[in-house]
Amino acid sequence: MCLGIPGEVIELHPEQPDLAKVDVSGVRRMINIGLLSDDPPVPGEWVLIHVGFALSKIDESEAAAAMQFLEGIGKAYDDEIAALRASMIE
Repeated sequence: MCLGIPGEVIELHPEQPDLAKVDVSGVRRMINIGLLSDDPPVPGEWVLIHVGFALSKIDESEAAAAMQFLEGIGKAYDDEIAALRASMIE
């Protein structure tokens, strides 16, 4: 099962505008935000992430609801967090 997982944008990469650092349940990673170039996220905003790419911007209440759902389904959520921890975009 492939999931999108919400993450909060922490900072933008100063030299690579398509990259941003996000926080997902305490895991911080660089992700690609290039798909959102028409309306790029800024620190403090939330995005829906899949395989290292931000797919869309979401608001904080949507992020909280998505996290609650993902935590409720267990293994798929755990797998997605493990994949995020293993990913490295630089």
